[in-house]
Amino acid sequence: MSGRKVMVQPINIIFSHLQKHIRTTIWLFDNNSFRIEAYIIGFDEFMNLVLDDAEEVYDCGIKAGQDPKPRKELGGSSFIAPSF
Repeated sequence: MSGRKVMVQPINIIFSHLQKHIRTTIWLFDNNSFRIEAYIIGFDEFMNLVLDDAEEVYDCGIKAGQDPKPRKELGGSSFIAPSF
């Protein structure tokens, strides 16, 4: 093989997660201690996502024996505009 790496477009990854219906972790560009875990059920040409069963996950200073992922379920319809 040639050893060349092929770059995959972000829109293709989003579409793949939509088709396979896999739980996706969305990291925010300006906040590394916060992420959203959800199923992608739709998106548009600007990569605005429509999410289902979304949960906010915070990474805090975790000590031994504590729950490693504090979670908060998002209610209703939540719209997220990711920063790429």
